Amino acid sequence: MTTIKPSKAHMISRTFRYPDGVAPNVGALAFTVLGYPLGIALLTASSWAANLLGFVMVVITLVWSAYFIHELAHQAIFKSAAVNARWGTLMSWINGSCYARFDNMRRKHMRHHVERADVITFDARGALLRAPAWQRNSVLALEWAYVPAVEFMMRVFVVLRPFQAGGSTTARMRIVGIAALRSAGSIALGMVSLKALVLYFAAYMTFITLLRFADCFQHTYDAYPILDDTPIPADKVRDRAYEQANTYTDIVGMNHPWLNMVWLNFGFHNAHHARPTMPWHRLPAYHRELYADGDAQVITVRELLRSFHINRVKRVLSADAGEVGPVGNTRRADGFLGAVGVSFLTAV
Repeated sequence: MTTIKPSKAHMISRTFRYPDGVAPNVGALAFTVLGYPLGIALLTASSWAANLLGFVMVVITLVWSAYFIHELAHQAIFKSAAVNARWGTLMSWINGSCYARFDNMRRKHMRHHVERADVITFDARGALLRAPAWQRNSVLALEWAYVPAVEFMMRVFVVLRPFQAGGSTTARMRIVGIAALRSAGSIALGMVSLKALVLYFAAYMTFITLLRFADCFQHTYDAYPILDDTPIPADKVRDRAYEQANTYTDIVGMNHPWLNMVWLNFGFHNAHHARPTMPWHRLPAYHRELYADGDAQVITVRELLRSFHINRVKRVLSADAGEVGPVGNTRRADGFLGAVGVSFLTAV
């Protein structure tokens, strides 16, 4: 009896969760995994044109690796949870969020959806309010200069968490090993080309800024710093209506599909919350099914840039995310302060 072996194409199609997701995911994942080292290589070139191309490639692959972690956490790419987890871990190594385990990032993000709140790891606002004035003012000065100081505070907390009381030796050794490997990579890049190291740092700063811009304006949720599985306070009704009313779609515009791809369509956030397992490549079409043109929950990047600028210091210590003005008001986002320190990459 002859055994018919499945073709590679058939095996690939069986691996992915959605049949129409094979081509876009293979393409985007390949670009992320291969484009990242190629972009770094271009940073070492003598040509500034090559450096610029490399800079753009590094930024995009860093951003896409982050949002693929989000897709993989929702099991929206592969059928197997184990395969999603392995790819999620790989993506975390690309963008440096590997100090946190993928399963912890996934668990914390699922709470965001289930409990309809920002369940965060570290209370940066509380820490700054308790800190000496010089420390607080230093962070605020950096934020005024567009340096994402709070985001780096969150990352430092993730690194230091295993070294606090209750941390295991295994967890501590894991952090030390990761830090040693990533530090060795940075040193090696600097030895090859100091210019490349500087450009990589600039690309990484751009990556964090792009992510924090998107995260900043997608919710007016309450934030709760919780490290364990303690539920958030039952102080209000957080139903589907509350979820949609406090969720915003921050896109470049419906007629700019390629620019919305910078965030891997993550800006279509109301559609994502309406159906969290909807894959990234279907979100624009799904958004059109659910929301009419001019929907109050849609705020374009153009509207939000002013708020991102004028509220960059105020939002750091604000107790809430502010309010969005009515549709038609040309400055309706001015009072939308947004949130800081709510990235799904900084979870323990």
